[in-house]
Amino acid sequence: MNIHCIIIEDEPVSQDILKRYVTDTPQLKLVGLCNNAFEAQALLLEEEVQLMFLDINMPKLSGMSFLKSLMNPPLVIFTTAYPEYALEGYEVDAVDYLLKPFSFDRFIKAVNKAVERLRSIEKPTGQEGFVMLRADKKIFKVPINDITHLEAMGDYVKVFYDNSFIMVHDTLQNLLQEIGSKELVRVHRSWSVSLKHISYVEGNTVMIGDREIPVGKSYRQGFFKKLIINH
Repeated sequence: MNIHCIIIEDEPVSQDILKRYVTDTPQLKLVGLCNNAFEAQALLLEEEVQLMFLDINMPKLSGMSFLKSLMNPPLVIFTTAYPEYALEGYEVDAVDYLLKPFSFDRFIKAVNKAVERLRSIEKPTGQEGFVMLRADKKIFKVPINDITHLEAMGDYVKVFYDNSFIMVHDTLQNLLQEIGSKELVRVHRSWSVSLKHISYVEGNTVMIGDREIPVGKSYRQGFFKKLIINH
């Protein structure tokens, strides 16, 4: 399992320790380092993040307040020098609570908890071949192989399949995790496409039928890598 994680920490020394720990942990891939909650909020719109290492005591907006502001947050491991926040950390369903200074062994223990949490919520899509999605006060049984592309629109995601679409109240990142298909690849902060339904790729544009979908600069390398590997 390769977990995409970010570090949200305003102290340079703590940043360096966490970066070293993440680098030395095979299950983790660091996709961003943020000095405050506002940088993290912007990054979450650009990257697929499954785990946050979040300092609680930060300027302007605390880590706890930041976490509570997110509609569908990634898993979180709190890092702090203040033990009095521990109870509140567990109340918001944090994976773990690391009290500074913490050892690499203690860090690994927290990461293992996150790995188990992620495994427990993964869905075996290969057996069922469909996903149940709530939209318009109904629950739709959507064949995963029929999904052509997804488009994020504010607090909703358009799920296109079988020459139609439904509007699901969720984030694009969370919906991709719920569907769990390796064929669905993020190509833009607002778009994901199914590799099997691509008509062709030209420059920074993907064609799904007659729909032109842009490929964002930060997603281009990952998209083409998956395109080559899978096809």
